[in-house]
Amino acid sequence: MKKLLAGVVLLAGTLCACGAQPAAQSAVTLPMATERPGAVDLPEEPEATPQPTPRPDITSLTTADLTLEEKVGQLFIVRPDALDLTLPQETIDDAKADGVTELTDAMRGTLQKYPVGGVCQFGKNIESPAQIKAFNAFLQEASDIPLFITVDEEVGAVARLANNDAFDLPQYTSAAAIAEGGAGNVNFIGSTIGGYLHMYGFNMDFAPVADVNTNPDNPIIGTRAFSSDPAVAAECAVAMAKGLAEEGILPTFKHFPGHGDTAEDSHTGLAYSCRTVDELAACELLPFEAAAEAGPHAVMVGHIVVPELTGDTPATLSAAAIALVPDAENTLIVTDSLAMGAITDSYTPGEAAVLALQAGCDVLLMPNGLADAYDAVLAAVQDGTISEQRLDESVAKILRMKAQFCA
Repeated sequence: MKKLLAGVVLLAGTLCACGAQPAAQSAVTLPMATERPGAVDLPEEPEATPQPTPRPDITSLTTADLTLEEKVGQLFIVRPDALDLTLPQETIDDAKADGVTELTDAMRGTLQKYPVGGVCQFGKNIESPAQIKAFNAFLQEASDIPLFITVDEEVGAVARLANNDAFDLPQYTSAAAIAEGGAGNVNFIGSTIGGYLHMYGFNMDFAPVADVNTNPDNPIIGTRAFSSDPAVAAECAVAMAKGLAEEGILPTFKHFPGHGDTAEDSHTGLAYSCRTVDELAACELLPFEAAAEAGPHAVMVGHIVVPELTGDTPATLSAAAIALVPDAENTLIVTDSLAMGAITDSYTPGEAAVLALQAGCDVLLMPNGLADAYDAVLAAVQDGTISEQRLDESVAKILRMKAQFCA
């Protein structure tokens, strides 16, 4: 039976970006915790699955060990459905269509042809605890280089596992609700989420939401953000990220440079922020500035136009925007989904992938056509449009993060 929690963990039996929110669930109002709660009883771990076959030690792997094709592949995180080359892109992206839930021989072949760096699981790919643990294990086994296996597991409406009735996991009404219990409460919940993600074979989470909820008419962020106060949003985002990292999950602060002040949904078109750079620095950028306190982390860049900063270009494809990512040399910079309308309305899969890499992004998330995007980046490196040195900068960062979270 599910447990829906408002601001604290219920003792005694107790998530690019990506993906539209399901309908809001009714909340049960509970008192806030005054102390850090005790342990949460999670379901028993599913039966062990076959161990991956021997492969190079990720902790010592460098760009020099990879072929050009392998380096290009490392840039991409895709839906598992994209590994089935018989599926049209419309089906791959359709949340209501049947999802790929197991690894086939044909998908193994795709991983060899397009050696992607990771896979993002969605609700339609997740059936049960045993199924997703086995699926993730077999994906790892089929890849010559360890994969990022990620998911949108926030708190509240966007939580692919906790909101699946096949999983007996603690639920929380929203990020804003748990923030009322303080940073300690948020850290504990981050650790709880990290614990069950690790148990099911995940090593990266597209959370926490680091947006500041400054626009009450925002159609996509709202209470997914911890607060309308940038200091509280920063403190809580760091607390959740630390909890995830403690359990071996790479946290991803999203959506840079701030989706909370927009009035549009970037799933369907560009989102606009009329903030000046100084205004961003005083509000939206504060949680991203604080992210270094959480240790190694990723930042997801949203398809957000900031006219003073990016002109008419979304931040994902803007070098001026990416240059504002704090501590960029040590931060894994991930695009939001390149299959969103904000990108597909104006760019081909190849154009978007090449422009994002040129702008400074490291990971190209869910292109609107894996083969087209991969081939375009490979060709751009081969013809000198993108230098191999630039490619190596991102791949080296990816390998460093994998050495910490995929070993």
